[in-house]
Amino acid sequence: MAILALEDGSVFHGKSFGARATACGEVCFNTSMTGYQEILTDPSYKGQIVTMTYPEIGNYGVNPDDIESYQPHVSGFVVRELSPVVSNWRARQSLDEYLKENGIPGIEGIDTRALTKKLRVRGAMNGMISTEDISDDDAKQQAADWPGLVGADYAKEVTHTEAFDWDSHEQSSEEFAIPSGNDPTPHPPALPPADVPIVAYDFGIKYNILRCLRRHGFQVRVVPASTTAEEVLKHNPAGVFLSNGPGDPAALGYAVKAVNDLVSHGTPVFGICLGHQILGQALGGSTFKLKFGHRGANQPVMDLESGRIEITSQNHGFAVDPTTLPEEIKVDRINLNDQTVEGLRHRSKPIFSVQYHPEASPGPHDSNKLFAQFRELTIRD
Repeated sequence: MAILALEDGSVFHGKSFGARATACGEVCFNTSMTGYQEILTDPSYKGQIVTMTYPEIGNYGVNPDDIESYQPHVSGFVVRELSPVVSNWRARQSLDEYLKENGIPGIEGIDTRALTKKLRVRGAMNGMISTEDISDDDAKQQAADWPGLVGADYAKEVTHTEAFDWDSHEQSSEEFAIPSGNDPTPHPPALPPADVPIVAYDFGIKYNILRCLRRHGFQVRVVPASTTAEEVLKHNPAGVFLSNGPGDPAALGYAVKAVNDLVSHGTPVFGICLGHQILGQALGGSTFKLKFGHRGANQPVMDLESGRIEITSQNHGFAVDPTTLPEEIKVDRINLNDQTVEGLRHRSKPIFSVQYHPEASPGPHDSNKLFAQFRELTIRD
């Protein structure tokens, strides 16, 4: 058996899967129908107990090609039904085996619609998940005592500790090619020359971001979250990329200072997710905690310049406050569900950012063009 408790005193009982363990985190939900492996391994989900709204999860198992980082980062995983069958030619193990291997508890068999409705009314809540022998009262107390994400610097915990060159042997960035009856061994498109050197800050960077950067001709040097601007500029980069990541952006003063120094130097900058929030602070703004957060693969975003609507993949619980931004910073994208900031652009410098994930591996891919825009800025500069 397994238990999920929320800070409001709600308790859900279900069947355990994954590791025999207990963990606390922010309980949230994700509306994606596919991509659970990418969700599990996205460092942005550190400190979160993720509920999948799609009713059956695990049917295509787990494979080594779809991971987004060196390990899974969620605190716990909640599903309506864990598929008893794994059926995919790329699968190497089941979801249950994968969570066991990585020490992550899971619960199935609960009413995920009731849980989602509760979170839609109350907002994301602190919670506790356990597949061990824990009483309801103990579970509720642990959920209530967990300090939450506000003030948490998880970037230092998920970042790589040493700098490295991404895909120096060009074996990890090719696009996925699907075999067919006429072509059982298809060849993906050749990678372009890596002729634009950039530095990518790793605040919890996803591998598919690095793949997308390489596919657009960038030679990527990845550096730890705490790297100073002085150290970055020693590489003489044509641009700097600010990655996604977990936790509270207001807790990353060291990163805000580094980015502020890079902005002052005139370096082209492109930020995604947490990188967008860090950039917003470096440009003079502030951030705040969202009641619900945005998580899923169907978030509508409007480009305010063109009027074009993009369907985007998102995972964040904080946002940039537009009322705190200086005049030289333009909000050029908003979320159509709650009108929060989804994009920033400097009016005179080669600097821009988005709150969402243009690199999302399972899709949608409406915003993939942003990597090409970043390349244009680095070349033009």
